[in-house]
Amino acid sequence: MSERAGIFESGSDFDVAGFAPQKAKAAPPPEKVRQVSESANFKSREPEKKRPKREARLYRTGRNAQFNIKADPEIIDAFYAITDAEGWVLGETLQRAVEALKRELSSAGKTG
Repeated sequence: MSERAGIFESGSDFDVAGFAPQKAKAAPPPEKVRQVSESANFKSREPEKKRPKREARLYRTGRNAQFNIKADPEIIDAFYAITDAEGWVLGETLQRAVEALKRELSSAGKTG
């Protein structure tokens, strides 16, 4: 069985003196990258528009259950707009919305 040749052993005929690191290539300008990617129909990972952060709403109301849902951004913005316009807390807005929906369903003859 043959043994591996050691590159650091004396008497080795492997010369690495001619090797040098490659020079770093300059990155293309961002405008050129954007132009090429758009022409190739690559989708951007950047958000379409930034939504403003809402201030924290800290109230002591006695409500202690959390309710998370997914909704369209327009609906969420409308929910917050109603809450702010009326001076309610979010739980109160939800409570009033559910009560209004119950009234609407009962007047339509549906049980709720």
